[in-house]
Amino acid sequence: MCKSFQYAGSGIAHVFREEQSFRIQLLAALLVVVLMIILPLAAIERLILVLVIIFVLVLEIINSIFERMVDVYKPRLNPYVKDIKDMMAGAVLVASLGAVIIGLMIFLPYLAPIWDKIISK
Repeated sequence: MCKSFQYAGSGIAHVFREEQSFRIQLLAALLVVVLMIILPLAAIERLILVLVIIFVLVLEIINSIFERMVDVYKPRLNPYVKDIKDMMAGAVLVASLGAVIIGLMIFLPYLAPIWDKIISK
């Protein structure tokens, strides 16, 4: 069982080192977690945000897997390779935009009064 966790950690570390998109998404996730700690969110709001974070990060890892798989199978020799990569990138984009929308829907009611106080000063 320990070996399984080591392999999984190695895989995540590899994605972190190799994929700039993953690092950016992880940074955004950390920002969301900080806001979750600071703001008095309801438990269901926290749950939704955690699920969205996990979904986007897992999808980015899957995207990285697909990219490597198609490169090994037929690197740049088949027009489907580009299509597959583009579709996976599109899937990550849709999930990321959905996460931003969900984040805004949850955070705006908490941040709007703070913003109003800053502007009115």
